[in-house]
Amino acid sequence: MATRGIDFKALTLKDALDLAVLIEQEARERYEDFAAQMDQHRTPQAAGFFRSMAENEAKHGAVLAARRAQLFGDAPSAVTSAMLFDVEAPAYEEARAFMSPRQAMAAALASEVKAHAFFADALPVLQDAGVKRLFEELRDEEVEHQALVKAALAKLPPDSGLSDEDFVDEPTAQ
Repeated sequence: MATRGIDFKALTLKDALDLAVLIEQEARERYEDFAAQMDQHRTPQAAGFFRSMAENEAKHGAVLAARRAQLFGDAPSAVTSAMLFDVEAPAYEEARAFMSPRQAMAAALASEVKAHAFFADALPVLQDAGVKRLFEELRDEEVEHQALVKAALAKLPPDSGLSDEDFVDEPTAQ
């Protein structure tokens, strides 16, 4: 379940912007976690890609936060990070040792597809016209993000053909 306790029919524009900022924040944090994991596994290309995705999420989040501040100042938020999980953030199980750049980009692409579905699925329920416009904008941006990741994927050479199992150490006697 991507959200808990959010009534999309009663969602205000302020709440929708807060939700969007939190979605970007969650994705940024997950990409930063993945980059750190890839650094530990000595896969710098995958780490670099995840770091660039974290930067993109941070930029998008900052734009949304500025928009929210401009419209609503420092009015308290009714939406918390506890109300969402993995809306746009890649699933934890996507990160693994020895991840190739292609695998990293595939995980990011799946996240962009997931975020698009979230915004598209919410649209029929939304009542507020401003919230509906914002979700349409966010849905459309996810399509643009998918295109960017697909273009980057197309520039990569094919993977080596090795599987994760090729890197697993066999158990040894103690």
